Amino acid sequence: MASTDIVKGDVEYADRPSHIETLPKPSQVTEIGTFRVVGLTSDDADFYTNYPEEARKKVFRKVDSRLIPMLAVLYLISHIDRANIGNAKIEGMVEDLGMTGVQYNTVLSIFFVPYVLLEVPSNILLKKFKRPSTYLGILVLSWGIVMTCTGLVQNFSGLMVTRVLLGVFEAGFFPGAIYLCSYWYMPKDLALRISYFYCASALSGAFSGLLAAAIAQMDGVGGLEGWRWIFILEGLASVVLAVACFFCLIDTPALSGRWLSEDEIRYLNLSMFIKQGGTSVEETSFKFRDLKMVLTNWRVYVQAYFLLCQSALSYGTKFTLPTITKAMGFSDTNAQLTSAPPYVAAAVSAIMFARLSDRFFWRMPFVAIPMMICVVAYAVIMSLHGALSEKKGVAYFAVVLAVIGIYPIQAAAASWNANNIAPSSRRAVGIALMNCVGNVGGILGSFMYLEKEKPKYYTGFGLSLALAGFGLFVALFLEWSYKIGNAKKAKLADDARVRYTEEELFDLGDRSPLFKYVLYFQCVINPFHLISSTYDHRVWRTGLPVRSAVLKPHAGRLVVWWVTTCESLLLYVFYIFAIFFSSDPVFL
Repeated sequence: MASTDIVKGDVEYADRPSHIETLPKPSQVTEIGTFRVVGLTSDDADFYTNYPEEARKKVFRKVDSRLIPMLAVLYLISHIDRANIGNAKIEGMVEDLGMTGVQYNTVLSIFFVPYVLLEVPSNILLKKFKRPSTYLGILVLSWGIVMTCTGLVQNFSGLMVTRVLLGVFEAGFFPGAIYLCSYWYMPKDLALRISYFYCASALSGAFSGLLAAAIAQMDGVGGLEGWRWIFILEGLASVVLAVACFFCLIDTPALSGRWLSEDEIRYLNLSMFIKQGGTSVEETSFKFRDLKMVLTNWRVYVQAYFLLCQSALSYGTKFTLPTITKAMGFSDTNAQLTSAPPYVAAAVSAIMFARLSDRFFWRMPFVAIPMMICVVAYAVIMSLHGALSEKKGVAYFAVVLAVIGIYPIQAAAASWNANNIAPSSRRAVGIALMNCVGNVGGILGSFMYLEKEKPKYYTGFGLSLALAGFGLFVALFLEWSYKIGNAKKAKLADDARVRYTEEELFDLGDRSPLFKYVLYFQCVINPFHLISSTYDHRVWRTGLPVRSAVLKPHAGRLVVWWVTTCESLLLYVFYIFAIFFSSDPVFL
C-alpha cells in the first residue's frame, strides 16, 4: 500500500533563539514533509526519514491485511443489520405486526436517536480501553443479540424497543473504527482505507437483498414467517463475528509485538507522533478542554453536513430501494435481487474515488464531484413523474447513478475531517462529533420516502436533489476557508516558535500556527499523461502488452479498458478542478 514519501532533504530543523528574556525558551520545530513537529529528536527524525521504502511498504501491508478486512466485514454486517428492515418490509413484516400510517418511518428513525447521541460518549469511553478490540467486540456482540431478538417481536412496540437498542450498540462502532484507522495510518493514506468501509456499506445493500431473497424462502419453517428468519440468521452471523473480533482485530503498535518487529513498532509510533504535531507529554486521560476545543471548532460542523447529506441519501435509498424496484414492476423476489447491482456499482465508485483522493492527497473534488453526480441522478428520476414501470430502463439507470454518487462522499469527508484535527485525543472526539451531527441525516432519510407518495416520491427525490446541490457549494466554501486558515497560520509561525513552549504548541493542536490544514499537492499533472500512465499501469498489472490489450479485447481486457476509462474521466474532472482551485498549479 502507498505510504508517505519522505526523504532526508525534506527535514528541516528550526531552533530560533530569542533575545527577549521574558519569553519562554523557543521550541525546536522539526519539519518533516508537510508536518511541523515539536519535540522530535534528531535521532528519531533520522530514523523516520531514512526508514527503507521497502520496509515501509512491508509494514503497511502487514497492517492492511490485519486491520482493514476485519473492520470492513464488521462494518458490512452492521449495515446489513440496520438496513435489513427494508427487505423485511416487502416480505410482510408491516402487515404481520399491524403497523399503520407512518409507524414504519418512525421505526426507521428511532434507531438514529441513540445512534446520534451516543457517538461522542462512545469514543471518549473507547480512549479508556487499553485494547480497542475488546470494546468494539462487546459492541458487535450486543447488537448481534439484539438483531436476533428482533425476529421474535410481536408488535410495533417490541420492534421500537429493538431498534432503539440496536442504535445504542451500533453507535460506537463506526467512529471507533475511523479513530483506530487514523491511529495507524498517515493522513495521505487514510481515504483509501476508509473507502473500504464504504465499499462494505455499499455491498451491504447488495448482500442484504440477495440474502433476504434466499432466507425469505424459509417462510413457515419452525412456524416463523420468512421476514423473522432474516433478522434471526443475520443476527447470529453478527454474534459469530463478534467472537472473532476479540481475537483477530489488532489494537495499537505498542500491543503488536507478536507480528511487528521493534523497528516497525518504532516507525509506526513515530508516524503517530509526527502527524499529531509531536509532544513530550503522554495523553493518558480525557480532558474536557479537548471536548470544548472540538465543540467550538466550526469547521467540524461544516464537515458534518457532508455526512448528514450522505446519511439522508444513503439511508433513504437503502430503506426504500426494494420498494422502488418493486414499483418498477418486478415481483417481490426479483425486487430483492434487482436492488443488489446498484450497490456493486457503488462499491466500485467508492474505491475509485478514494484511490484518486489519496493519489493527489486532495479531498474537496472527491466530495464535490459525487455531489454533482447525485444532482444529475435525482433530476433524471424526478423528471419521470412516477412513471417507473413505463420507463424502467431510465429509472433503473438513475437509481444506479444516484448510489454511484452517494457512497464516495463519506470516505473523502471523513478523511478530510480526521486529517485536520489534532492531537489524537481531540481527533477521536472530532470524528465522533462529525458522525453524531451528520447521522441526524438518518432521521431525515427515514421520513423522506412516504408510502402515500409512491411511486413518485417527490419529497424523497426532491430533498435528495436539494441536499446534494447545496453540498457542492459547502465543499467549495470549506476548501476556501482552509486555504485562508493556512495563510493566516503562515504569518504567525515564526513568532509562535519563540512565544510558545512545546507543551503549549501541542495543546493548541490544530489551532497551533505550526499546524497546516490538509489541502492539496502543488502539482497538477497533464491529463493526457495521466490517462496514458494509468492505462499502461493497468496493462502492466494484468501482464498484457498495450497493443494486444487494444486489438484483442476478451473479457479480462474489457474490464481493464472499462476501469481505465472511468478513472481517466475522473482524472479529467479533477484536472479542471485543479486549474480553478490550485493556487500554484504546475503543468507537466
